[in-house]
Amino acid sequence: MKRRDFIGAALVAVATAGCDAKLNKGGKYVTPERLGVCSWSFRLPMDAVAAEMKKMGLRNINLALQPFLEGDERHGKAESADARARVEARLASGEWHITSTMISFTHEDYTTLDTIRKTGGIVPDEHWEADRALVAKAAKLTGEWKVPYMLMHAGFLDESDKAAFDKYLYRVKTLRDLCAAENVQLILETGQETADDLAKFMPLVEGVGVNFDPANMILYNKGVPVEAVKKIAPWIRHMHIKDAKYTKTPGTWGEEVPWGDGEVNAPLLLKTLEEVGYKGAFAIEREAGDNRVADIALAASRMLAAG
Repeated sequence: MKRRDFIGAALVAVATAGCDAKLNKGGKYVTPERLGVCSWSFRLPMDAVAAEMKKMGLRNINLALQPFLEGDERHGKAESADARARVEARLASGEWHITSTMISFTHEDYTTLDTIRKTGGIVPDEHWEADRALVAKAAKLTGEWKVPYMLMHAGFLDESDKAAFDKYLYRVKTLRDLCAAENVQLILETGQETADDLAKFMPLVEGVGVNFDPANMILYNKGVPVEAVKKIAPWIRHMHIKDAKYTKTPGTWGEEVPWGDGEVNAPLLLKTLEEVGYKGAFAIEREAGDNRVADIALAASRMLAAG
């Protein structure tokens, strides 16, 4: 069965379950060949992820590396050497194509905006040496698999404290160079800073790119995604398909919702991405809800229908 037929079968299943998915082969901009999924969205072991992707006809994957390094609850428990070998077999056969890898840190606490500000990314001094060592291992694995990008949350960008900012800048450059040594480009996930702040920062870390996550800007209340695209377009290398609604209580998280149900303004966002010349992958990410498989299939159908 061809990939588009796989996608069609999955989307028909979603439609019969009561969702408003539409069978569509994709448009000129969003095509099945550009569409993928984030491995951690399923909350399943890699073999089960592979099975679900096969049902949907998805080949592209934004692959979390934690399961092959330390393992964590958020992005995947530790996997065996045999599981890693099966991943490599999928890559060799063409069943999978990794659009980017992803690395995260076990010390990150997403309970509140305040806890992630303190614990997120490479900001905490007490974890820096371990974080650097972990990124080095992740970059090496990414390079071995010949994946062009590795993404991560670097943590909150704060220019109000010069010493802290200079330290942050040094650390990002250090990780950039570790990745470059493995023929990998480091890309930073958006959301924890405004587009204006990011546009000022990126020229200071030449060679680093951006993974654009429109929902994160809403979840962190850091601006309007469509407007952000225009400001950071030169650095966007990869993209997450995720939607959200702004918080009604300042200082708290927004609400992640299925793609197309939130305030990202998906049609205008895709139009704007096309206008600025984005030609990379679209990786569906779902980090909330208890019906992840159906939500991912729904996002795929809506992306193809819109494109």
